[in-house]
Amino acid sequence: MEESNNFKKSQDYIQSLEKGLNVIKAFSEETPTLTISETAKITGYSRPTARRILLTLEHLGFAESRNGVFSLTAHTLTLGYAYLSTQNIWNIAHPFMREFVEQTGESSSIAVLDGTDIIYVARVPTKRIMTITLNVGSRLPAYATSMGHVLLANLSKVEFDRYLEDAAFDKYTDNTLTTKEELTEELEKVRKRGWAGVEQQLEEGLRSIAVPIKNAEGKAFAAINCSAHAGRIGKETLTEDYLPLLQKAADKISKGLAGFSRF
Repeated sequence: MEESNNFKKSQDYIQSLEKGLNVIKAFSEETPTLTISETAKITGYSRPTARRILLTLEHLGFAESRNGVFSLTAHTLTLGYAYLSTQNIWNIAHPFMREFVEQTGESSSIAVLDGTDIIYVARVPTKRIMTITLNVGSRLPAYATSMGHVLLANLSKVEFDRYLEDAAFDKYTDNTLTTKEELTEELEKVRKRGWAGVEQQLEEGLRSIAVPIKNAEGKAFAAINCSAHAGRIGKETLTEDYLPLLQKAADKISKGLAGFSRF
């Protein structure tokens, strides 16, 4: 403790960094949104200090504000995923993904939500079925993908309302959901059945299913999918044969990641 206090007094210690991180940590499940006054009260900082930090976080894309109320953005996840990527944590998922791909002969990917997009964090491909080349780091619109539907369905009402304000509903195919009402109705189905299915919404000839990957508390923080060519694999095969295998893979990955670290 004494050594820590001594370091805080040294020239190497950056107090402004400490304050910025403490403001980020002030947001929680109980306090997902904060005013400047509330932030100052939680952190013990003055209102001017809290204001400057919140405005800086907003400028950098880590926070956003509406009518003087601040909230963190999904960009904040990059801080955590910087650690996760250095630990190669998604390597834990690869054996289970490869097992699923060997069983089905179809590609499988894992993605997380980042703003209005999903971002791929792991992928085991087979035959190329999309005109879009997908790799780790690829981004796709959440509203037009099965993994996006799983992740959106697990957002809180505040988070989902914020997503709807920011999302741009472009039409990719005749099947694409292009209104807030259509998406909301579909996500209600996803919540009830626990998985998502997308029929040629992002690209003609592509259908996919996805299920959540959950943390130790049972909250979905990622999704895993199976993509197939619509002309070769029917919906019944996906939902009756592949879905149970995908759910088993997701359960194994969830348990493996929970044992590695708490999300």
